[in-house]
Amino acid sequence: MAAYPPTREAGLARLRDFAEKAGEEYASRRNDVPGTVSGLSYYIRHRLVSEEEVARDVLARHSFAAAEKFLQEVCWRTYWKGWLEMRPEVWFRYLNDLHVLRSRMAVEPDFAESVQRAEEGKTGLDCFDDWSRELRETGYLHNHVRMWFASIWVHTLRLPWQLGADFFMRHLLDGDPASNTLSWRWVCGLQTQGKVYLATAENIERFTEGRHAPYGLLASEAPPIPTDHPIPKPRLLEPRNLHQSGEKTVLIVTEEDLSPEHWPIPKTDIGGVILIDLIELDDSAADGTKPLSSLVSSFRSQALESTTMRLQASGYPAVTLVKGSGEECRASLQSLLTTHLTAGKPTVTMMRPSVGTIRSRIEPMVAQFVEEGISVRSLRRDWDDALWPHATHGFFRFKEQIPSVLKRLG
Repeated sequence: MAAYPPTREAGLARLRDFAEKAGEEYASRRNDVPGTVSGLSYYIRHRLVSEEEVARDVLARHSFAAAEKFLQEVCWRTYWKGWLEMRPEVWFRYLNDLHVLRSRMAVEPDFAESVQRAEEGKTGLDCFDDWSRELRETGYLHNHVRMWFASIWVHTLRLPWQLGADFFMRHLLDGDPASNTLSWRWVCGLQTQGKVYLATAENIERFTEGRHAPYGLLASEAPPIPTDHPIPKPRLLEPRNLHQSGEKTVLIVTEEDLSPEHWPIPKTDIGGVILIDLIELDDSAADGTKPLSSLVSSFRSQALESTTMRLQASGYPAVTLVKGSGEECRASLQSLLTTHLTAGKPTVTMMRPSVGTIRSRIEPMVAQFVEEGISVRSLRRDWDDALWPHATHGFFRFKEQIPSVLKRLG
Protein backbone atom coordinates (compact mmCIF):
# COMPACT_ATOMS: atom_id res chain seq x y z
CA MET A 1 0.00 0.00 0.00
CA ALA A 2 2.96 2.35 0.50
CA ALA A 3 3.26 2.73 -3.27
CA TYR A 4 -0.31 4.05 -3.35
CA PRO A 5 -0.78 6.54 -0.50
CA PRO A 6 -4.54 7.06 -0.06
CA THR A 7 -4.52 10.81 -0.72
CA ARG A 8 -5.79 13.00 -3.51
CA GLU A 9 -2.32 14.47 -3.92
CA ALA A 10 -0.83 11.03 -4.53
CA GLY A 11 -3.57 10.22 -7.03
CA LEU A 12 -2.96 13.41 -9.00
CA ALA A 13 0.79 12.73 -8.99
CA ARG A 14 0.19 9.23 -10.36
CA LEU A 15 -2.07 10.67 -13.05
CA ARG A 16 0.66 13.12 -14.09
CA ASP A 17 3.22 10.30 -14.23
CA PHE A 18 0.99 8.00 -16.26
CA ALA A 19 -0.79 10.34 -18.67
CA GLU A 20 2.01 10.29 -21.27
CA LYS A 21 1.79 6.47 -21.36
CA ALA A 22 -1.98 6.40 -21.90
CA GLY A 23 -1.69 6.22 -25.70
CA GLU A 24 0.18 3.64 -27.76
CA GLU A 25 2.22 2.27 -24.85
CA TYR A 26 -0.88 1.43 -22.82
CA ALA A 27 -2.73 0.00 -25.83
CA SER A 28 0.14 -2.35 -26.73
CA ARG A 29 1.13 -3.47 -23.22
CA ARG A 30 -2.05 -3.33 -21.13
CA ASN A 31 -2.60 -7.10 -21.23
CA ASP A 32 0.98 -7.98 -20.25
CA VAL A 33 1.62 -8.91 -16.62
CA PRO A 34 2.87 -6.65 -15.14
CA GLY A 35 2.78 -4.59 -18.37
CA THR A 36 1.70 -0.94 -18.45
CA VAL A 37 -0.95 -0.09 -15.90
CA SER A 38 -2.04 3.27 -14.57
CA GLY A 39 -2.37 2.51 -10.85
CA LEU A 40 -5.28 4.96 -10.82
CA SER A 41 -8.06 2.55 -9.92
CA TYR A 42 -7.40 2.96 -6.18
CA TYR A 43 -8.05 6.69 -6.48
CA ILE A 44 -10.93 6.55 -8.96
CA ARG A 45 -12.66 3.96 -6.77
CA HIS A 46 -13.11 6.57 -4.02
CA ARG A 47 -13.06 9.54 -6.34
CA LEU A 48 -10.01 10.99 -4.72
CA VAL A 49 -9.41 11.60 -8.42
CA SER A 50 -12.44 11.58 -10.70
CA GLU A 51 -12.92 9.87 -14.04
CA GLU A 52 -13.53 13.26 -15.62
CA GLU A 53 -10.20 14.59 -14.35
CA VAL A 54 -8.41 11.52 -15.71
CA ALA A 55 -10.05 11.79 -19.11
CA ARG A 56 -9.36 15.51 -19.37
CA ASP A 57 -5.67 15.12 -18.47
CA VAL A 58 -5.16 12.23 -20.89
CA LEU A 59 -6.92 14.04 -23.74
CA ALA A 60 -4.70 17.07 -23.15
CA ARG A 61 -1.77 14.84 -24.21
CA HIS A 62 -3.32 12.44 -26.73
CA SER A 63 -6.02 12.37 -29.36
CA PHE A 64 -9.08 10.30 -28.52
CA ALA A 65 -8.04 7.72 -31.13
CA ALA A 66 -4.57 7.33 -29.57
CA ALA A 67 -5.91 6.99 -26.02
CA GLU A 68 -9.11 5.13 -26.88
CA LYS A 69 -8.15 1.82 -25.23
CA PHE A 70 -7.30 3.51 -21.95
CA LEU A 71 -10.38 5.74 -21.97
CA GLN A 72 -12.54 2.69 -22.63
CA GLU A 73 -11.07 1.01 -19.56
CA VAL A 74 -11.95 4.05 -17.46
CA CYS A 75 -15.46 3.97 -18.91
CA TRP A 76 -15.93 0.23 -18.28
CA ARG A 77 -16.20 1.07 -14.58
CA THR A 78 -18.77 3.77 -15.34
CA TYR A 79 -20.69 1.34 -17.55
CA TRP A 80 -20.84 -1.31 -14.84
CA LYS A 81 -22.03 1.22 -12.26
CA GLY A 82 -24.70 2.63 -14.55
CA TRP A 83 -25.83 -0.89 -15.52
CA LEU A 84 -26.25 -1.93 -11.87
CA GLU A 85 -27.83 1.40 -10.92
CA MET A 86 -30.67 0.57 -13.30
CA ARG A 87 -30.87 -3.08 -12.13
CA PRO A 88 -30.23 -3.02 -8.34
CA GLU A 89 -31.98 -6.35 -7.83
CA VAL A 90 -28.91 -8.08 -9.33
CA TRP A 91 -26.86 -6.82 -6.36
CA PHE A 92 -29.42 -8.00 -3.81
CA ARG A 93 -29.69 -11.41 -5.47
CA TYR A 94 -25.91 -11.70 -5.14
CA LEU A 95 -26.11 -10.88 -1.41
CA ASN A 96 -28.88 -13.41 -0.92
CA ASP A 97 -26.84 -16.05 -2.76
CA LEU A 98 -23.91 -15.32 -0.43
CA HIS A 99 -26.11 -15.90 2.59
CA VAL A 100 -27.30 -19.24 1.19
CA LEU A 101 -23.76 -20.36 0.31
CA ARG A 102 -22.40 -19.48 3.75
CA SER A 103 -25.19 -21.51 5.30
CA ARG A 104 -24.14 -24.39 3.06
CA MET A 105 -20.50 -24.01 4.14
CA ALA A 106 -21.59 -24.29 7.76
CA VAL A 107 -23.10 -27.76 7.20
CA GLU A 108 -20.83 -29.13 4.42
CA PRO A 109 -17.23 -29.35 5.72
CA ASP A 110 -15.80 -30.61 2.39
CA PHE A 111 -17.33 -27.68 0.52
CA ALA A 112 -16.09 -25.21 3.11
CA GLU A 113 -12.60 -26.72 2.93
CA SER A 114 -12.52 -26.36 -0.87
CA VAL A 115 -13.38 -22.68 -0.60
CA GLN A 116 -10.79 -22.18 2.15
CA ARG A 117 -8.04 -23.85 0.09
CA ALA A 118 -8.80 -21.55 -2.83
CA GLU A 119 -8.74 -18.44 -0.64
CA GLU A 120 -5.51 -19.48 1.07
CA GLY A 121 -3.74 -20.44 -2.17
CA LYS A 122 -3.49 -24.14 -1.36
CA THR A 123 -5.10 -25.72 -4.41
CA GLY A 124 -1.88 -27.13 -5.89
CA LEU A 125 -2.37 -25.04 -9.06
CA ASP A 126 0.72 -22.86 -8.87
CA CYS A 127 -0.45 -19.85 -10.85
CA PHE A 128 -3.77 -19.64 -9.02
CA ASP A 129 -2.12 -20.10 -5.62
CA ASP A 130 0.43 -17.39 -6.40
CA TRP A 131 -2.32 -14.97 -7.39
CA SER A 132 -4.32 -15.78 -4.27
CA ARG A 133 -1.33 -14.93 -2.08
CA GLU A 134 -0.59 -11.79 -4.10
CA LEU A 135 -4.15 -10.58 -3.62
CA ARG A 136 -4.17 -11.19 0.13
CA GLU A 137 -0.73 -9.66 0.67
CA THR A 138 -0.97 -6.62 -1.61
CA GLY A 139 -4.65 -5.89 -2.21
CA TYR A 140 -3.98 -5.94 -5.95
CA LEU A 141 -4.20 -8.14 -9.03
CA HIS A 142 -3.58 -7.08 -12.64
CA ASN A 143 -6.88 -6.89 -14.53
CA HIS A 144 -5.88 -9.76 -16.85
CA VAL A 145 -5.00 -11.88 -13.82
CA ARG A 146 -8.40 -11.13 -12.28
CA MET A 147 -10.04 -12.65 -15.35
CA TRP A 148 -7.85 -15.76 -15.25
CA PHE A 149 -8.38 -16.14 -11.51
CA ALA A 150 -12.17 -15.87 -11.81
CA SER A 151 -12.24 -18.34 -14.69
CA ILE A 152 -10.18 -20.90 -12.79
CA TRP A 153 -12.27 -20.41 -9.61
CA VAL A 154 -15.52 -21.05 -11.49
CA HIS A 155 -14.67 -23.36 -14.40
CA THR A 156 -11.69 -25.39 -13.12
CA LEU A 157 -12.26 -25.51 -9.35
CA ARG A 158 -16.04 -25.52 -9.83
CA LEU A 159 -16.64 -23.10 -6.95
CA PRO A 160 -19.60 -20.69 -6.82
CA TRP A 161 -18.82 -17.37 -8.45
CA GLN A 162 -20.50 -15.46 -5.63
CA LEU A 163 -17.89 -16.66 -3.11
CA GLY A 164 -15.09 -15.67 -5.48
CA ALA A 165 -16.60 -12.22 -5.96
CA ASP A 166 -16.85 -11.88 -2.18
CA PHE A 167 -13.19 -12.90 -1.79
CA PHE A 168 -12.19 -10.17 -4.23
CA MET A 169 -14.36 -7.53 -2.54
CA ARG A 170 -12.79 -8.25 0.84
CA HIS A 171 -9.22 -8.00 -0.44
CA LEU A 172 -9.03 -5.64 -3.44
CA LEU A 173 -8.00 -2.09 -2.54
CA ASP A 174 -10.01 -0.90 -5.55
CA GLY A 175 -12.90 -3.31 -5.00
CA ASP A 176 -16.13 -1.82 -6.36
CA PRO A 177 -19.54 -3.52 -5.96
CA ALA A 178 -20.67 -2.99 -9.55
CA SER A 179 -17.39 -3.66 -11.38
CA ASN A 180 -16.59 -6.69 -9.26
CA THR A 181 -19.98 -8.36 -9.18
CA LEU A 182 -20.74 -7.87 -12.86
CA SER A 183 -17.25 -8.88 -14.00
CA TRP A 184 -17.60 -12.19 -12.18
CA ARG A 185 -21.04 -12.66 -13.76
CA TRP A 186 -19.46 -11.95 -17.16
CA VAL A 187 -16.82 -14.67 -16.65
CA CYS A 188 -19.63 -17.13 -15.85
CA GLY A 189 -21.72 -16.27 -18.90
CA LEU A 190 -24.49 -14.71 -16.83
CA GLN A 191 -23.87 -11.09 -17.82
CA THR A 192 -23.60 -11.60 -21.57
CA GLN A 193 -25.72 -14.71 -21.43
CA GLY A 194 -24.18 -17.72 -23.11
CA LYS A 195 -20.79 -16.07 -23.55
CA VAL A 196 -18.28 -17.27 -20.94
CA TYR A 197 -14.65 -16.40 -20.39
CA LEU A 198 -12.40 -19.45 -20.27
CA ALA A 199 -8.75 -19.00 -19.26
CA THR A 200 -6.24 -20.97 -21.34
CA ALA A 201 -2.69 -22.04 -20.59
CA GLU A 202 -1.53 -20.51 -23.89
CA ASN A 203 -2.92 -17.09 -22.98
CA ILE A 204 -1.47 -17.23 -19.46
CA GLU A 205 1.96 -18.31 -20.71
CA ARG A 206 2.02 -15.60 -23.37
CA PHE A 207 1.07 -12.67 -21.16
CA THR A 208 3.10 -13.73 -18.12
CA GLU A 209 6.17 -14.17 -20.34
CA GLY A 210 6.34 -17.85 -19.44
CA ARG A 211 6.25 -17.42 -15.67
CA HIS A 212 3.12 -19.58 -15.61
CA ALA A 213 2.15 -22.25 -18.15
CA PRO A 214 -0.56 -24.47 -16.62
CA TYR A 215 -0.94 -26.83 -19.58
CA GLY A 216 -3.30 -29.72 -18.93
CA LEU A 217 -4.49 -28.25 -15.64
CA LEU A 218 -7.30 -25.91 -16.66
CA ALA A 219 -10.86 -26.68 -17.66
CA SER A 220 -11.18 -27.01 -21.42
CA GLU A 221 -14.87 -26.18 -21.36
CA ALA A 222 -17.12 -24.18 -19.09
CA PRO A 223 -19.73 -26.05 -17.07
CA PRO A 224 -23.20 -24.48 -17.25
CA ILE A 225 -23.94 -21.99 -14.49
CA PRO A 226 -27.57 -22.46 -13.44
CA THR A 227 -29.73 -19.41 -12.88
CA ASP A 228 -33.45 -18.95 -12.41
CA HIS A 229 -33.23 -15.21 -12.93
CA PRO A 230 -33.28 -13.48 -16.32
CA ILE A 231 -31.44 -10.18 -16.60
CA PRO A 232 -33.94 -7.55 -15.44
CA LYS A 233 -34.96 -4.71 -17.70
CA PRO A 234 -33.32 -1.39 -16.87
CA ARG A 235 -35.21 0.95 -14.56
CA LEU A 236 -35.26 4.69 -14.92
CA LEU A 237 -32.49 6.39 -12.98
CA GLU A 238 -33.41 8.30 -9.83
CA PRO A 239 -34.06 12.00 -10.59
CA ARG A 240 -30.98 14.15 -10.21
CA ASN A 241 -31.11 16.79 -7.44
CA LEU A 242 -29.35 20.12 -7.86
CA HIS A 243 -28.02 22.46 -5.21
CA GLN A 244 -29.94 25.69 -4.95
CA SER A 245 -27.50 28.61 -5.19
CA GLY A 246 -27.35 30.62 -1.99
CA GLU A 247 -28.83 27.83 0.14
CA LYS A 248 -26.74 26.97 3.19
CA THR A 249 -26.05 23.25 3.44
CA VAL A 250 -24.09 20.66 5.38
CA LEU A 251 -22.19 18.08 3.31
CA ILE A 252 -22.22 14.41 4.23
CA VAL A 253 -19.23 12.69 2.61
CA THR A 254 -18.75 8.92 2.34
CA GLU A 255 -15.83 6.91 0.98
CA GLU A 256 -17.66 6.73 -2.36
CA ASP A 257 -16.77 10.32 -3.33
CA LEU A 258 -13.88 11.98 -1.50
CA SER A 259 -13.49 15.14 -3.59
CA PRO A 260 -16.34 17.35 -2.34
CA GLU A 261 -14.34 20.38 -3.51
CA HIS A 262 -15.57 19.44 -6.98
CA TRP A 263 -19.21 18.96 -6.12
CA PRO A 264 -21.43 21.61 -7.75
CA ILE A 265 -21.78 23.64 -4.54
CA PRO A 266 -20.14 27.04 -3.94
CA LYS A 267 -17.84 26.98 -0.92
CA THR A 268 -19.70 29.97 0.49
CA ASP A 269 -22.89 27.85 0.71
CA ILE A 270 -21.23 25.13 2.81
CA GLY A 271 -21.89 25.43 6.53
CA GLY A 272 -20.10 22.25 7.55
CA VAL A 273 -18.69 18.96 6.27
CA ILE A 274 -19.23 15.59 7.98
CA LEU A 275 -17.19 12.63 6.72
CA ILE A 276 -18.37 9.15 7.69
CA ASP A 277 -16.13 6.14 8.30
CA LEU A 278 -18.48 3.22 8.87
CA ILE A 279 -16.51 0.60 10.80
CA GLU A 280 -17.02 -2.80 9.19
CA LEU A 281 -19.89 -4.73 10.71
CA ASP A 282 -19.72 -8.41 11.67
CA ASP A 283 -20.91 -11.41 9.66
CA SER A 284 -24.47 -10.94 10.88
CA ALA A 285 -24.74 -7.54 9.20
CA ALA A 286 -28.12 -6.93 7.62
CA ASP A 287 -26.59 -6.42 4.17
CA GLY A 288 -24.88 -9.82 4.27
CA THR A 289 -21.34 -8.59 3.76
CA LYS A 290 -18.28 -9.80 5.67
CA PRO A 291 -15.53 -7.60 7.09
CA LEU A 292 -12.92 -6.26 4.71
CA SER A 293 -9.27 -7.24 5.02
CA SER A 294 -7.12 -5.08 7.26
CA LEU A 295 -5.34 -3.70 4.17
CA VAL A 296 -8.58 -2.54 2.60
CA SER A 297 -10.07 -1.18 5.83
CA SER A 298 -6.86 0.74 6.54
CA PHE A 299 -6.70 2.18 3.01
CA ARG A 300 -10.28 3.42 3.16
CA SER A 301 -9.96 4.86 6.66
CA GLN A 302 -6.74 6.65 5.71
CA ALA A 303 -8.41 8.00 2.58
CA LEU A 304 -11.16 9.50 4.74
CA GLU A 305 -8.63 10.90 7.20
CA SER A 306 -6.53 12.45 4.44
CA THR A 307 -9.66 14.04 2.95
CA THR A 308 -10.58 15.46 6.35
CA MET A 309 -7.15 17.04 6.73
CA ARG A 310 -7.18 18.35 3.15
CA LEU A 311 -10.54 20.06 3.62
CA GLN A 312 -9.51 21.54 6.94
CA ALA A 313 -6.30 22.90 5.42
CA SER A 314 -8.36 24.40 2.58
CA GLY A 315 -10.49 26.37 5.01
CA TYR A 316 -13.76 24.44 4.86
CA PRO A 317 -15.94 25.14 7.90
CA ALA A 318 -16.56 22.62 10.68
CA VAL A 319 -14.97 19.56 9.04
CA THR A 320 -15.63 16.49 11.21
CA LEU A 321 -14.75 12.81 10.74
CA VAL A 322 -17.27 10.44 12.33
CA LYS A 323 -16.31 6.81 12.97
CA GLY A 324 -18.25 3.87 14.32
CA SER A 325 -20.86 1.22 13.63
CA GLY A 326 -24.06 2.13 11.85
CA GLU A 327 -25.90 3.15 15.02
CA GLU A 328 -22.89 5.01 16.41
CA CYS A 329 -22.52 6.97 13.17
CA ARG A 330 -26.23 7.75 13.08
CA ALA A 331 -26.17 9.10 16.64
CA SER A 332 -23.07 11.20 15.97
CA LEU A 333 -24.54 12.54 12.74
CA GLN A 334 -27.76 13.44 14.49
CA SER A 335 -25.88 15.36 17.16
CA LEU A 336 -23.76 17.24 14.63
CA LEU A 337 -26.70 18.04 12.39
CA THR A 338 -28.66 19.38 15.36
CA THR A 339 -25.78 21.78 16.01
CA HIS A 340 -25.68 22.89 12.39
CA LEU A 341 -29.46 23.23 12.15
CA THR A 342 -29.53 25.36 15.30
CA ALA A 343 -26.99 27.58 13.59
CA GLY A 344 -29.46 28.10 10.75
CA LYS A 345 -28.17 25.68 8.11
CA PRO A 346 -31.34 23.84 7.12
CA THR A 347 -30.31 21.35 4.43
CA VAL A 348 -28.03 18.35 4.08
CA THR A 349 -26.32 17.46 0.79
CA MET A 350 -24.58 14.24 -0.18
CA MET A 351 -23.30 12.63 -3.36
CA ARG A 352 -25.62 9.63 -3.39
CA PRO A 353 -23.59 6.42 -3.25
CA SER A 354 -24.20 4.03 -6.12
CA VAL A 355 -25.67 0.56 -5.55
CA GLY A 356 -23.63 -1.36 -2.98
CA THR A 357 -22.75 -1.70 0.68
CA ILE A 358 -22.21 1.98 1.49
CA ARG A 359 -25.61 2.96 0.08
CA SER A 360 -27.27 0.17 2.07
CA ARG A 361 -25.67 1.44 5.27
CA ILE A 362 -26.17 5.17 4.78
CA GLU A 363 -29.71 5.24 3.37
CA PRO A 364 -31.49 4.25 6.63
CA MET A 365 -29.76 7.17 8.37
CA VAL A 366 -30.78 9.57 5.61
CA ALA A 367 -34.36 8.26 5.65
CA GLN A 368 -34.57 8.96 9.38
CA PHE A 369 -33.31 12.52 8.87
CA VAL A 370 -36.04 13.06 6.27
CA GLU A 371 -38.65 11.75 8.71
CA GLU A 372 -37.41 14.31 11.22
CA GLY A 373 -37.95 17.11 8.76
CA ILE A 374 -34.36 17.62 7.59
CA SER A 375 -34.14 18.42 3.89
CA VAL A 376 -31.68 16.09 2.14
CA ARG A 377 -30.39 16.63 -1.40
CA SER A 378 -28.76 13.70 -3.23
CA LEU A 379 -26.47 14.85 -6.02
CA ARG A 380 -25.07 12.98 -9.01
CA ARG A 381 -21.91 13.99 -10.86
CA ASP A 382 -22.09 15.29 -14.44
CA TRP A 383 -19.96 12.32 -15.58
CA ASP A 384 -22.44 9.77 -14.23
CA ASP A 385 -25.43 11.77 -15.39
CA ALA A 386 -24.06 11.88 -18.94
CA LEU A 387 -22.94 8.23 -19.22
CA TRP A 388 -25.13 6.08 -16.97
CA PRO A 389 -28.27 6.44 -19.13
CA HIS A 390 -26.41 4.70 -21.98
CA ALA A 391 -25.76 1.53 -19.92
CA THR A 392 -29.03 -0.05 -21.02
CA HIS A 393 -27.51 -2.86 -23.10
CA GLY A 394 -23.99 -4.22 -23.67
CA PHE A 395 -20.74 -2.28 -23.45
CA PHE A 396 -20.23 -2.16 -27.20
CA ARG A 397 -23.37 -0.10 -27.65
CA PHE A 398 -22.36 2.02 -24.65
CA LYS A 399 -18.86 2.73 -25.98
CA GLU A 400 -20.27 4.31 -29.13
CA GLN A 401 -21.42 7.19 -26.94
CA ILE A 402 -18.07 7.80 -25.24
CA PRO A 403 -16.48 10.21 -27.78
CA SER A 404 -19.49 12.53 -27.93
CA VAL A 405 -19.99 12.50 -24.15
CA LEU A 406 -16.32 13.31 -23.50
CA LYS A 407 -16.48 16.13 -26.03
CA ARG A 408 -19.60 17.53 -24.36
CA LEU A 409 -18.05 17.34 -20.89
CA GLY A 410 -14.99 19.17 -22.25
